[in-house]
Amino acid sequence: MRFTIGKIQDMKRAGEKITMLTAYDYSTAKIVDGAGVPLILVGDTLGMVMLGYETTVPVTMDEMLHHAKAVVRGTCKSLIIGDMPFMTYQISADEAMRNAARFMQEAGCQAVKLEGGTAVAGTVKRIVDCGIPVMGHIGLTPQSIHQLSGHRVQGKTADSARRLLNDAIALEQAGAFAVVLELVPSPLARIVTARLKVPTIGIGAGPHCDGQVQVIHDMLGLFTDFVPRHAKQYAKLAEAIRSAITDYINETQSGAFPSSEHGSTMDEDLLKDL
Repeated sequence: MRFTIGKIQDMKRAGEKITMLTAYDYSTAKIVDGAGVPLILVGDTLGMVMLGYETTVPVTMDEMLHHAKAVVRGTCKSLIIGDMPFMTYQISADEAMRNAARFMQEAGCQAVKLEGGTAVAGTVKRIVDCGIPVMGHIGLTPQSIHQLSGHRVQGKTADSARRLLNDAIALEQAGAFAVVLELVPSPLARIVTARLKVPTIGIGAGPHCDGQVQVIHDMLGLFTDFVPRHAKQYAKLAEAIRSAITDYINETQSGAFPSSEHGSTMDEDLLKDL
């Protein structure tokens, strides 16, 4: 039985912290699901950590669906959220609904996520009214990275803090079941979290959010091009993988691998006939 929207919202009411991780492939998703993580985001961050793009902007709908399908196949408990990529929901509400429906019908996701506040609230409402759960995302919105002039904390002035709070309220009123707060000052995130009835999921927004999300490649130390300040590396798997590959190269070259235990034998009489 998968986690449901109702269960996630019950966790906020009970004061139980919510964990969310990204996943982009079957094997990783199976591990994350088995560990009991309630929410898995198939994030457009796959553009950088899986496909090598500089930003999330080039990621296409077909690329997102390809990875989302694999994640869904590897899970049975986590609620899977498909991240709607750049310009798949901004052009029109009709196009947004069509692309959100593709995440549900083609990939098997249980919800979608999109970036923006009051500007997309009408679109969020249209999608929710069609029966598709939506997670909001405000603060630093990576698809607007060029407009925001880089990865900067949002909401540090009175006007921008007020706009961010209004964005959060607009998303809740539009029917979003949760809101991601990215790179928001901790005191402001605390105010937003207290104001909303739906859960807030923080990333670089401090400890007062109802839950936290991390990019799994950051958390595991797999992506080394850039380590965000807000990420905590619970492992350094890039180093472990590099060491294992070096051992493999050395053993292959020395003849230590493969040994007899890694192969099979044949009948001696058959060998004589050959």
